[in-house]
Amino acid sequence: LGDVIILEASVTRAFNTSVEIYVEVFASDIKGHKSRRCNHAYFTFVALDDNKRNPIPVPAVIPLSNEEQQQYEGAIRRRELRLILAGRMKPKDATEVRKFFADLS
Repeated sequence: LGDVIILEASVTRAFNTSVEIYVEVFASDIKGHKSRRCNHAYFTFVALDDNKRNPIPVPAVIPLSNEEQQQYEGAIRRRELRLILAGRMKPKDATEVRKFFADLS
């Protein structure tokens, strides 16, 4: 038999009408003795009205732990990078990405 797959997901940040979700995928043997992380990804979902036509506001996310705070802060940079790659933001307008790289020097 194959492995058992477990997905663990958490909301990292809510923007105006979208949320970023972090998903980790773990595989373990059928007996559950050996578990390993085999994949992870960030997903962005947009909240839509009942007619599924217009984006609607989503509630804020409040990070509680240090890990949640790091994910929360990183989400804005990932968002800016996605917008740049989609051609919806100019690199000069990505203030958080620019600040991040400036802090590295």
